Amino acid sequence: MNVIIVDDDQLVSMSIKTILEATGDITVADIGKNGEEAIKLYEQYKPDILLMDIRMEGMTGLEAGAKIIEKHPDAKILFLTTFSDDEYIIKSIHIGAKGYILKQAFESIAPAINSVYNGQTVFGDEIMNKIPNLINKQPTINFEEWNINEKEFEIVRLVAEGLNNKEIAGELYLSEGTVRNYLSTILEKLNLRDRTQLACFYYKHI
Repeated sequence: MNVIIVDDDQLVSMSIKTILEATGDITVADIGKNGEEAIKLYEQYKPDILLMDIRMEGMTGLEAGAKIIEKHPDAKILFLTTFSDDEYIIKSIHIGAKGYILKQAFESIAPAINSVYNGQTVFGDEIMNKIPNLINKQPTINFEEWNINEKEFEIVRLVAEGLNNKEIAGELYLSEGTVRNYLSTILEKLNLRDRTQLACFYYKHI
């Protein structure tokens, strides 16, 4: 698996490179220090994963990520940052990033990269715990656009708020089995893998 690391702190980049290559499964093809270099390196190497900081001199990681994904919709970008700002979290979801984890959790970097490589969306526990509070008002939705009905939308919303099946069943006066059936149908309709992707879908599109 080929990875590009982009961070304006070279010591951090080299430390991460050492950690990743010690796994034996990951090769760091190159290292960049800002958003402009991230775009150039992505075009040069077409890495499996682009691991990128957010706050950098010049073009930010979010700006670079948006440009890369616009041109390469299948790009897998994992943001690694010391900042869990609400604005950054929302923007990373909106541009289509595959994950957002904090640098402090060094032990989670390699597993997160493997998860993203295997098609999953990864947001660290601290990030996922913040997401339900980022949007306070009930959104409006064109149900036909997503091929879901109002009941299905309510389940999507409650999943995004972090409720489990039992809690959703209690909220909507349904059985847990019915909730599970609804979730299977919703994931199939939206072509999503799991609850995490469903929550990200909600905050990205709704």
